[in-house]
Amino acid sequence: MGRENMEKHILGKTTNVIVVIGAGLIGQAIARRVSVGKKVLLADLRQDNADAAAKTLSDAGFSVCTAIVDVSSRASVQALVKTAISLGEITGVIHAAGVSPTQASPEMILKVDLYGTALVLEEFGNVIAVGGAGVVISSQSGHRLPPLTAEQNKLLATTPVEELLKLPMLQPNQVTESLHAYQISKRANSLRVMAEAVRWGKRGARVNAISPGIIITPLAMDELSGPRGSGYRRMIEVCPAGRAGTPDEVGTVGALLMGSDGTFITGSDFLMDGGVTAAYWYGELAPKS
Repeated sequence: MGRENMEKHILGKTTNVIVVIGAGLIGQAIARRVSVGKKVLLADLRQDNADAAAKTLSDAGFSVCTAIVDVSSRASVQALVKTAISLGEITGVIHAAGVSPTQASPEMILKVDLYGTALVLEEFGNVIAVGGAGVVISSQSGHRLPPLTAEQNKLLATTPVEELLKLPMLQPNQVTESLHAYQISKRANSLRVMAEAVRWGKRGARVNAISPGIIITPLAMDELSGPRGSGYRRMIEVCPAGRAGTPDEVGTVGALLMGSDGTFITGSDFLMDGGVTAAYWYGELAPKS
């Protein structure tokens, strides 16, 4: 009997599995708060990223194994689900994978951040355990997109996954810039979480989103040093909090949403951006008319 099977059957107990998709600092921070005594399946597009994160968590006393996943591929996500099921009962899903406007084209952002998130929610929503919980890491950017129509909201929330990228509103002539692709993807994430919460609830499980602002991670550093860096630095300077956030602060919110204190919370999107969005709509960051 392999190590994983031994863990599943030791003392006749089923192993609880926390799946972390995206090996970055935010996913790790939430995993640290919710994975004690559980098996962590850490998945990333790159094996070296997964291995580095797994070593950090393992050295801190967590039981970790790794997998490769491309969230823009249904076959790849289904393979990850199969691996997770082989380890035990899936009681938690932390979806923190994605690409930023500086890192990718509009087409790639829509494929990874929008389609990929919908795909993860669908596939893991089919197997999440009773009492389980999921968290999707979205972004403050979704809160700066101008309001969509009720019909557009419904389409982003409920269109079958394989039809999503065919929506007229997501075609190249409608989404021409990476930032726009990112904003609409993140708005779609929060809408999709709301719709999926209904389905997950029928399994006795919950799912929520967190929309962080500028959190100091390698991805954020790419943005701060990229072509939009001056805008990002201004967000930090004039937002009510007056600083960027940390992965541990996102971990605290994630632990609430996935833990026993958050059992009445599902289908929600928690904006935690130091007040950047408030300043954008009502303060110094407001667009000039």
